[in-house]
Amino acid sequence: MRLNLGLAAASAILLVLAYPRFGLAFLAPVAISPLVLASALEKRHGRRFLLGWVSGVIFWAAVCYWIQGVLETHGSMSGPASWGAFALFSMVKALHTGVFALFAGSLMPGAWAILSVPALWVAVESTHRWLGFAWLGLGNAAIDMGLPMRLAPWTGVWGLSFIFAMTGTAAALIALGRPRKQLAPVLALPLIVLLPSLPEPERGAETAVLVQPNIAEDAEWTPEWVEDMHRRLESLSTGSLDQNQDARLVVWPEMPAPMYYYDNARFRERIDSLARNTKTFFLLNVVPHNQDGAPLNSALLISPEGRPVARYDKMNLVPFGEFVPGIFKMLVEKVSSEAGDFAAGERQILLPAGDHRIGAFICYESVFPNFVRKFARMGADLFVNISNDGWYGDSAARHQHLEIVRMRAAENRRWILRATNDGITSTIDPAGRVYVNLPSHQAAAAGTFFSYIDSLTFYSRFGDWFVWLCAAGTVAALVSALRPGRRQILL
Repeated sequence: MRLNLGLAAASAILLVLAYPRFGLAFLAPVAISPLVLASALEKRHGRRFLLGWVSGVIFWAAVCYWIQGVLETHGSMSGPASWGAFALFSMVKALHTGVFALFAGSLMPGAWAILSVPALWVAVESTHRWLGFAWLGLGNAAIDMGLPMRLAPWTGVWGLSFIFAMTGTAAALIALGRPRKQLAPVLALPLIVLLPSLPEPERGAETAVLVQPNIAEDAEWTPEWVEDMHRRLESLSTGSLDQNQDARLVVWPEMPAPMYYYDNARFRERIDSLARNTKTFFLLNVVPHNQDGAPLNSALLISPEGRPVARYDKMNLVPFGEFVPGIFKMLVEKVSSEAGDFAAGERQILLPAGDHRIGAFICYESVFPNFVRKFARMGADLFVNISNDGWYGDSAARHQHLEIVRMRAAENRRWILRATNDGITSTIDPAGRVYVNLPSHQAAAAGTFFSYIDSLTFYSRFGDWFVWLCAAGTVAALVSALRPGRRQILL
């Protein structure tokens, strides 16, 4: 048991090292090998689950360590309480890994484990989005790997997770001394070279301005402070537009202080006049209210004529940031200073900018591949991501978030203009390459090039087909592995 626990812990450590800030992505192809091996060696179901759960606790605690700091600094929690809530979070999220290890041990004896175990990994990994909190998937580690990334427009990030889980399973099978013929499917991986290569780097035909105001998360919202914030945003915008006179779009980030466009006539006239005077579309973060009076987190587009064109209300809210999950309500306040929880938007819409359509997703929504790809399917020829990663301080979270956003660009072959409050503000091309990075923790604005693209990738059209294929394959494999008559060893 000690050996198996060590193997489970090793997988967690390898996974953490594969992501920012360590960024040792070359470890991803073997990261789950020790856990798969431990699951195969352990014959008792209950202990298999325990091995996966321990691995998951270590992983989530190490890769999302920044959550504790957010809860303590911005969630009105004491140090011990924030650590307690963070420990509970890690233990709950680790249940996914526990389920994977439980069933991987049953699949490993099969002749087709090289396919069924990776399918299980993808199926379990996809459930994070439905069960409270999604973040880095195994496939995200491939973002800078040219050959594997050819899969992204076809399968989404899930195909990349499958490949790494497949190579990891292969290593475990080799360690177990399994027949070489059971490794044969790995020989198909070089066929990825037959897929279309990544788009070549290009300058882009259009110009936009990204604004990064660097507003303190804990500032007091006095009238004087709010006025100074508005002046800063205006000054940064006009200054950059003077240097980039071809720009027809300005993007402001998600803000720590709410922008009450509908309730603040002075601010509304300021932004409308700014758009008219510069003859430019402005996309900004605002806080309207729904019919019940609950606040919404929204992206509003103002036309060059100084009129609101369309507004998208955020549909996927941040746990602890914009609402508090039920089991935590007695322990923690949400990070946002709005009174009451935010309400989720009711429908996904595009923001029409002349002849073009913008798909604007807000902050945490970037972690949902199927959600983001729907913007492209609806006709968006440009993605915009507005975010405020300042809540995370100078932790690895902002680098992890950027890696996630980059994958959305590659899956849909879209440019993404990403404006943040204090970093990382970037322009991302259709291959997921980063072109512009403003220095973090500085007030700045930059002109950037991009292009509108209206073609659809296979993934943009059909979404998570690969996840459902893996789920179906997993069910079939488990039914075969656990069929009546097979000897089961229980805890």
